[in-house]
Amino acid sequence: MRVVITGAGSVGRSIARELLSNGHQVLLVDREPRAVQTQRVPDAEWLLADACEISALREAGLESCDVVVAATGDDKANLVVSLIAKTEFGVPRTVARVNNPKNEWMFDEAWGVDVAVSTPRLMTALVEEAVSVGDLVRIFQFQQGRATMVEMTLPDDSPYAGTRVGDLAWPPECVLVGIIREDRPIAPSRDDSLESRDELLFLTVPESESALEQMLSPGHPEHQSSME
Repeated sequence: MRVVITGAGSVGRSIARELLSNGHQVLLVDREPRAVQTQRVPDAEWLLADACEISALREAGLESCDVVVAATGDDKANLVVSLIAKTEFGVPRTVARVNNPKNEWMFDEAWGVDVAVSTPRLMTALVEEAVSVGDLVRIFQFQQGRATMVEMTLPDDSPYAGTRVGDLAWPPECVLVGIIREDRPIAPSRDDSLESRDELLFLTVPESESALEQMLSPGHPEHQSSME
């Protein structure tokens, strides 16, 4: 897979190293000469250019690119790169870094973004996931399909503790994809039973999150900060 990463700061370089270690081809693009530190990621290709310019992205060969990662520290630049990658070069998949959570609403398909990654929001979700019992926590949102990944630690007083998975009728568009029990993952089958303190992972849609939380944990107040 060929990946172009715009923004060769610490985030862009870290992504590049991970992708290279997995056998992918990576090109790092940055307009700042001091950011082009080839010795830090010697196996990557490098391009000194402004990724917000079509000519620079043409030089980067986006027409033969599988994924573009817009990883600069500037949300405006990340949106422009994503939009150009989609509309001018037809890149199959774009991933954009969100630096300011207040801008997250703009990172959608209208701006050419398939997946938006907000580090502050992700860290908040992971903190809540670690300490919350009986509250639904949104871990991730898939921008292209509007689906979300959510997690709940089943409380002791849940009416469904001890119930077989096959006997449960989930709210619309809710899919149980995993159970973590005593730090071990379980691929749920119809014959598995839910146990209190299980960590349940679901794929769902935002409009079904409240119904899912109330089903598994009735009486627990909704925590809008984790579901907005």
